Amino acid sequence: MLSKSKIKYIRSLESKKKRNEYGVFVAEGNKLVADMLPFYSCELLIAKTSWMATQGDIPAEELLIADENDIPKASFLKHPQDVLAVFKLPEWSIEDAQPAEELVLFLDGIQDPGNLGTIIRLADWFGIRHIICSYDCADVFNPKVVQATMGALAHVQVHYTNPEEYLEQQIANLTPIYGTFLDGDDLYNDELTNHGILIMGSEGKGIRSSVEEFVNKRLYIPSYPANQATSESLNVAVATAIVCAEFRRRSIQAG
Repeated sequence: MLSKSKIKYIRSLESKKKRNEYGVFVAEGNKLVADMLPFYSCELLIAKTSWMATQGDIPAEELLIADENDIPKASFLKHPQDVLAVFKLPEWSIEDAQPAEELVLFLDGIQDPGNLGTIIRLADWFGIRHIICSYDCADVFNPKVVQATMGALAHVQVHYTNPEEYLEQQIANLTPIYGTFLDGDDLYNDELTNHGILIMGSEGKGIRSSVEEFVNKRLYIPSYPANQATSESLNVAVATAIVCAEFRRRSIQAG
């Protein structure tokens, strides 16, 4: 049986302050936890025997067999599954992101946990290994973000920094810096590189003006057919998928 103190501890990890204080985060779900176990150090894992039987040796510091009501008491999900894990926060370095050699995503003020998690999942799909976020983005280890990544955090590192300082450094390195704007050049006709920084702006305001100043390649996602009345804008995760897909299509064509 899961103790009241452990339930309280797990529930406290909904708070970013507590996650940072204890150096851990929560992941839930049969496939999500299984995908993350090989890549993160697991402090605590609570699961039903049926799930454990499918996993073999489970590398957790503390392993608890869950009673029927244990996981629902600690879970952040509306419909809890068979396993909940507390993982240690990773030690990622922003220096590992090399936009001079690879495509790196930069998220400017993305505050919706679902959007951030979906973008991380998209990055994994398109082979983008580093995402850099402004400090006002949602926290990558928020339980809602972790859930929305569907295990992509096993392959994608997310870093937080001051956007202006970071981009000023990249401009000095002659890094291509892309951004999406309504007055940009047609994504499908403009020249794209297989490296650089792709900036995606916040849900409500887009790319802030202080960040826009560093963009040296402005892109536009055209609607179809041209000049037809459409919605004002695309969801940021959808827009990210479209742009990343075109970058990768060009890379394949270039061989």
